[in-house]
Amino acid sequence: MKVVETIGAMKRVRLELTEPVGFVPTMGYLHEGHLALVRQARAENPSVVVSIFINPTQFGPKEDFDKYPRDPEHDLALLEKEKTDIVFMPSEVKIYPPQFSSWVEVRKVTERLEGASRPGHFRGVTTVVAKLFNIVQPTKAYFGQKDAQQLVVIKKMVADLNMNLEIVTIPTVREPNGMAMSSRNAYLNPEQRQAATVLYKAISLAQRLWLRGGRDAEHMRQEMITLMKKEPLASIDYVSVADAKTLDELDTINPPALVSLAVKIGKTRLIDNVVLE
Repeated sequence: MKVVETIGAMKRVRLELTEPVGFVPTMGYLHEGHLALVRQARAENPSVVVSIFINPTQFGPKEDFDKYPRDPEHDLALLEKEKTDIVFMPSEVKIYPPQFSSWVEVRKVTERLEGASRPGHFRGVTTVVAKLFNIVQPTKAYFGQKDAQQLVVIKKMVADLNMNLEIVTIPTVREPNGMAMSSRNAYLNPEQRQAATVLYKAISLAQRLWLRGGRDAEHMRQEMITLMKKEPLASIDYVSVADAKTLDELDTINPPALVSLAVKIGKTRLIDNVVLE
């Protein structure tokens, strides 16, 4: 496994990789959710590149960039076990040099849900992902379903800009209690971790309503909200039942529909979702 820290070095080692190349972009502090992406990339490609870069431009001024968990030595040990070929770990100044002023923006699907709650977030995401795609030149790039809106946005960017790669979606990896695995779970104390299971309970309720024939989107939203309000540590940001491609809110549920939510447990903001097929 090679660790590469500059863009020039990454481009040089890229020329030596056997095609096709699978790519997993991460912000580090790796867990089983990330490793599931790496394993899928490993299974489908003779060459695998993983990036570790905590992207400052997708964090708002009052968000947790400075506190975001970091453990690069542990990350590298995990990636070596998974037989990763290249780990690209650029510094902030390499990705955003002085006078950097070019941005990639996807409209409409970024204007609601996470985009409404975190202004500027997706501009940071799409810009850094576009840069990483240009640097690594992957055949396939792997993303988790947990960040459902991010997936919609990145797929839209790839299609609109005619990028020559395939986006592969991997199902959300969950902890034994149902919580979606996330680096931010590390912020939670034991009481908060228990409270955080309310997100999974809410999307499980949505699934049950769907399977019983429920098609009223507003009824589904209200049932989820009622359930979550029973958890005193939970503060609801949004609950959405939307078209899975456009993210337009639905009145009547027509599959595929994306049920998604964002909830604060203490100071930690968590997201989760399920697709109703």
